[in-house]
This record gives sequence, C-alpha cells and structure tokens, in this order.
Amino acid sequence: MSQKIWNPTVLIICVLFWLMPLSALSAVDDEALKTAVQQTIELKPAKLLGLEGHGMDAPTIDQALFKAYRDNDFQTFWVKTDGPGDRAGIIKTALFSSNKEGLDPPDYFFDKIEKYWESTDATGIARLDVLLTLGIGRYVADLREGRAEPKELDPKLFATARDADIDPVELVREARRTPDLKRYLDEQAPPFVAYQNLRDALAEYRVFEANGGWETIPEGKTLKAGMNDPRVSVVRKRLAISGDLQSEDLESTLYDDVVAVGVKHFQKRHGLAEDGALGKQTLAQMNVPVDKRIRQIRVNMERWRWIDRDQTNSVIAVNIAGFELVGVENQQFNIIMPVIVGKTFHMTPVFSDQISYVEINPYWNVPPSIAKKEMLPKLKKDARYLEKRNFRLFESWQENAKELDSTSIPWASVSARDMARYHIRQDPGPKNALGTVKFMFPNQFNVYLHDTPSHSLFGRTKRTFSHGCIRVSRPAELASYVLGGEEGGWGVDKVNDVIASGERKVVRLDKPLPVYILYRTVLVYPDTDQLMFLQDVYGRDALLEKALFSS
Repeated sequence: MSQKIWNPTVLIICVLFWLMPLSALSAVDDEALKTAVQQTIELKPAKLLGLEGHGMDAPTIDQALFKAYRDNDFQTFWVKTDGPGDRAGIIKTALFSSNKEGLDPPDYFFDKIEKYWESTDATGIARLDVLLTLGIGRYVADLREGRAEPKELDPKLFATARDADIDPVELVREARRTPDLKRYLDEQAPPFVAYQNLRDALAEYRVFEANGGWETIPEGKTLKAGMNDPRVSVVRKRLAISGDLQSEDLESTLYDDVVAVGVKHFQKRHGLAEDGALGKQTLAQMNVPVDKRIRQIRVNMERWRWIDRDQTNSVIAVNIAGFELVGVENQQFNIIMPVIVGKTFHMTPVFSDQISYVEINPYWNVPPSIAKKEMLPKLKKDARYLEKRNFRLFESWQENAKELDSTSIPWASVSARDMARYHIRQDPGPKNALGTVKFMFPNQFNVYLHDTPSHSLFGRTKRTFSHGCIRVSRPAELASYVLGGEEGGWGVDKVNDVIASGERKVVRLDKPLPVYILYRTVLVYPDTDQLMFLQDVYGRDALLEKALFSS
C-alpha cells in the first residue's frame, strides 16, 4: 500500500503562505472571504503556530477550530470584508495589554495580528480573523485556568490544585455571544482582591525596572545602628526605592536609627527576623534584582488562576510559605494566626477541601508511615515507649480491635511491614501530639489542622516542623470562629471549658467550611497594604518559574 509523503518544498510553501503578508488586492466579497477562511483553516494554523495547552494538543485545537468555523458556514467572527471592527479592536487591545496580567502578548500572536491588521485582501483578512480567534481563546483560557498545569509540575504536591479543563473554542463561542465584549474580557481575570493587589504591584515594579532598578549592595560585615560605612548610602537608596526608608538624606554613610527602622520594615516585608541589622540574609534579599521580583509576582499571579471562583464567601485559607492561617469572609480577614507547616521532606501539599467537624480533646491515630519509620525504631530500644507517652496499641485498624499490652510485644523481631497492621492511638491529654483541638476535612493526604503541645515553635520565623499537617497557634479561638462564635453557641470560653473537661467531643459543622491550602510567596496584607515577599521554603517558585518562563 502506498504512503503519501509530504514534499518538503510543498511544506515550506504552506508555511510561507501562512506567515508572509500579501499585497492588497481588489475589494473582497463575502464568498471570496469564506473561501479564504476555509483555506486558512485547512493549513492547520494551531500546528503551524505550535499552539497547545489546557489539555489540548495542536491537532485537537485545529479540529475544534475547523468545527467552529464550519458551524458558522466559514464566515469570519471578528473581521468583515471592509476590515476589523470595534470587537476586533477590543480583542487586539486586550491581547496587547495582557502583560498587565503578568502574561506575554506574543503568546497570543499579537505581532502576527498587528502584521495583518491593515489587510484588504481575502487571505489577509481571513488570517487576521483566525489569529484573533486563537488569540482570544488562549488568552481567556490562561486567565481563567492559568498557563501552567500544576499536576504536571508535581503530581503529589499539586494533585488537586486545579481540577477542571477549559475548552478554548467554547470560550470563543462565549465571547461571540456576549453583547459587551470589553466587559467580558475584563471579567476573565481572577476576581480576588489578592490578585488585583498583585497586578498593582506588578505595575509598580515594572516602573522600578524602567528606572534602572536598584544598585547591588557590596558584601561586608553586618551593619548595625551607630556604624559608619560607605555601603550605607547604597542601603539608603535601595530602601528608598522600595518605600521602606522615610528619609530625604540618601547620601549619608551613617547607619542611624532611621536606617535601622527602614531595615526592620524591609525585614518584616520579607519574612525575616526584625532586628534592624543588615546581615547576610537581609543583604541577600535586598540584592534580589528587580526583574527577579517581577517574575516572582507573576508566578504568584499564576497561582491565583488555579483557584475555584465559585467558592463561598467564607473560607479558611492557609499560606504555607507565609506560615499563616486566615479566616476570610467577603474577602475581609476576620482572624489571622501563625501556623507550623511540613518539613522540607514532609511538604504540606497544595489542595482544597471542606472542614466538616471539629474534635476537641482529640485522639491521635498515628499514621502507619510514622509508626513504621519513627516509632518502631524507638520501640526496639524501649518497649515502654508507647506507655510513657500515653499511647495505646490495638491489634488492627478495625473498629472493635483488641487492645494489646505494648510491653509484651517482641519489638526486636517486628518488621516495618508487620508494623503496618498495628493501630497506635494517643488518648487526649497534655502530651497528645494534636494538642487540644483538631479540624477535620478528610482528604487523600491525611492532612488537617490541629493544635500542638510545642507552642514555643511559633516563636520561630521559619516554621517547617510538622509531618505535613498544619499546627495552629490559637486553637480555641479558631474552633470558636469555625463553629460560629458566640452567635453559634461556641464562644471561646465555651471551647476552653470543653478543653478543660478533658473529655473528647466531636462537633459537626451545620455547613461545611471550605479550606484552601495555598502557597504564596508574594502578597499584599490588607490590614497594612504592605507588599510581602516571603521565602520559597519548598522551592516551588523555582519550579513554576521554569515552567512559565523557560523558552
């Protein structure tokens, strides 16, 4: 059986036919334009442009594009025989302005749209219309869903970061049906105040970049108040650019109290210990170039595109990178508290779920992984390890499993595989690893919010100490908030009374409360309007930056 083989010369001609502008011809009629549209679609433009994403490869996009235009009898969507009209102009403006959303206009074929904008021949008009269609479809999909597929970045960490795929061609149909196209496009960006704040910050930092950014501060000994050093004038100018220093004297080499206050302000905005001294960590953050900060802002804008927009008005959100929990209602922060998150080798995953119940004076059912990796080695050394820490041992995980005497087990001969069958439970009490309260939202990661007996750790700046769960600093206050407070019959005093009783109590929420486990290294605090740059404790910025900006 013979096989059709593409002649390279023919292929080159097809590519040039798509990319090269044509000279103006005589006036175009509707039939000629329809024919040109069909010919343009048959060139498989998505394949020629290398267009893919949102779960669709180029052939799939070309097929969908063909169907969309065929269903419209191969008539143009945006451009008529006399050229582009108002709606085409709205699309062009949106694509050109996509950089304000942290996106790249070339990704939406803006240069090619500009090239064909003045076309007066059928082929040029047809190409312009198809480019506008592909451009708006990709642009809206990127704004609604994000450019990067989080599951591909790390299937474990981003397993449920975004669950729905979007059909760009269906988005084009939406755009065609809307009576107010400009408003439709304006509404595609994430509706969250946090995203809008980042958009403003991006514009501000691009001004810094256009003005030359800031000078690198030379390395040297730690600078403290009262010291005189030539580098201080560079520090003053650096802090003045970012708004951390309130002083008109930018040439002085004296590290005075005004400079120390400016350094503390900078340290607070960058998640550093606020000692007012310019040591290695603070110097490293000050010397991060402005273009790197711009990429960091864009990376965090991308993350907001992954969030479900149909969330309720009330949510609990945890920012892993910021070691902080907030209770949000109508985009207002009603409760804020420090948290502890997973160690770098027990990373807390990004996902969302719903808190369904609160357990006061909880049991801790030790996960098999912890039992095997951490408890078994200790039991081999000390058979009374469980007894000393108020743990109970059951022969299996079945509900009515028989309780065993942990000191009677020959732990030296128990393997990690054998250990998996045992159910270890810690009863409520001062030694309980979950503390006094836990907040349950059953999920595949076995991650939840809970108290801890180790409250001294909340005094640390970097709080990565858990096995993946999130430890909260003010559990009684959070329990009251989640359960509706005084109005819901659960004031802080009542929660504390139940805790003091020592009795285990499970309280189910009347309505499950959404909880979002997020990772944000740039954000604006609504109470201070300060732009915060936080540490990339898990290296996830670097992972996402590579996916977004690597050519």
